[in-house]
Amino acid sequence: MSRRTVRTALLTAAAAAVAAPVLAVPHSPLTAPAAAAAAQVRVDDGCLDSVPEPGSTEPVAICFTVFRPEGASRRDPVPMVVHSHGWGGSRTTDPAAFAAFTDAGYGVVSFDQRGWGESGGQAHVEDPALEGTDVRRLVRMVSRLAWVEQDGPGDPRLGAIGGSYGGGYQFVGAFEELRLRGEPVFDALAPEITWHDLGQSLAPEGVVRTAWAAALAAAALPSDALPPAVYKALVEGAATGAWPDGSLPGGEDLEADFADNGPRFHVRQGRRLDIPVLLGQGTTDSLFPLEQGLRTFRSALTQRARERSIFVGYNGGHVLPALLPRGVDVTSDPCSEKLAGGDFTALTLRFLDHALRGGRRTLEGYGRYHLATPASTCVSTGSVRATTTYDVGTVATSTALGVPVATPVAEGPITVAGTPYLTADVTAPGVGSRAFYGLAVGTSPADARLVQNNVLPLHEPTPVTGAARRIALPSVAVRVPRGQRLYLLASPVSDVFAGTGSRTPGLVVLEGTVVHLPRKHR
Repeated sequence: MSRRTVRTALLTAAAAAVAAPVLAVPHSPLTAPAAAAAAQVRVDDGCLDSVPEPGSTEPVAICFTVFRPEGASRRDPVPMVVHSHGWGGSRTTDPAAFAAFTDAGYGVVSFDQRGWGESGGQAHVEDPALEGTDVRRLVRMVSRLAWVEQDGPGDPRLGAIGGSYGGGYQFVGAFEELRLRGEPVFDALAPEITWHDLGQSLAPEGVVRTAWAAALAAAALPSDALPPAVYKALVEGAATGAWPDGSLPGGEDLEADFADNGPRFHVRQGRRLDIPVLLGQGTTDSLFPLEQGLRTFRSALTQRARERSIFVGYNGGHVLPALLPRGVDVTSDPCSEKLAGGDFTALTLRFLDHALRGGRRTLEGYGRYHLATPASTCVSTGSVRATTTYDVGTVATSTALGVPVATPVAEGPITVAGTPYLTADVTAPGVGSRAFYGLAVGTSPADARLVQNNVLPLHEPTPVTGAARRIALPSVAVRVPRGQRLYLLASPVSDVFAGTGSRTPGLVVLEGTVVHLPRKHR
């Protein structure tokens, strides 16, 4: 497939996506109104050489902007905060955007990731050998700045911020330093709305989130940021609804391409980060859903690190209008308000003040999960595991065509916070049967809406009869009020997974269905 053909196909796929993607983040310093720039902040631009692209011997330039706060000097060094952008973006060069940090006495370096902005090369989606090396080279550059506080040779006092792709660099950088040096070098991270496992994010159970696959690929077109093979694979996924696994003649294997691009890979290698992390994740995010952040918090940090860390779920992130099945439309961050009396930036500053400067803890909520509900309240809990079961009997839904079916689970008042799932005996007589499941709230099946914006698929490639299955449900936080019910919503289609339903009409029947809930008891 030629690059021109790829471009045409991607633009067509993006235009056919359910809706234009919206990045709804209620707290980011880069989306909030710009504050006045800190007085006398010195701004310097530069580029460094990093490893060549595969098949090349030419070093790749990684470009950055450094913000030096007033008073920072060799005699009075300050900690440094690293920042980078989301997918399709570029570094921030306006000092007003980081005034909250430089006014607080932090240096900031914002950089263009490989394939974006003024940096060279192409985007390999946080490949440890490429983007991981880029981050390590950037850290080395920071370690040579005389006005930056140093913990040792090549080891600056270092925090990190950024969302989405700007959260991905934090994990690949910290884990690569851990692998090569035995320590992560970063002293604290504050990643937002990023992934644990790229494959499960883009295609849970091998069923592609087509709206996002098309939109992400199209966003890379103006700068040719993605390698051609990845362009082609995303087109294949968006067109077929199946995760490219190399099974088609000449097809790309995205599972292999992305196998080591995220925390899941490092966890499987036995690595854990032993540093404090403030992890923010969108409860209404349909690209990197809440469960992605919860998995990272549970598995990628040591127990000691979790005790010094905080998890915040807010209403926002990568958001598409959830129309089928119907979801909610809310952007809010009640948990940052509860914990820090402000937005996520205020929470980040107080978190970094303790993590990087060793000051007195001024925050509550360490070692716990703080999750926003659709009503913009905050539920705090020490565990997100499912511990309570509800028998709901038989749940049947059509495939390929039809409307969502709501089955009652529990009467309100009830509070659910964490990761639920189903167990059931599945009968699906068709080939390639798919159905989508999530939790909903309403006064009746007719008005029940998804708790947030997500469903997850059941995919049966071949006919099954009475096959025991554990079916994942999207992680949620909700307080179901008295007079309403919690429902299990089963749907033959989903707009986020547009075009990925069963190829032929039929039925998926769950018998002996048990809903396992992370119920929070007072």
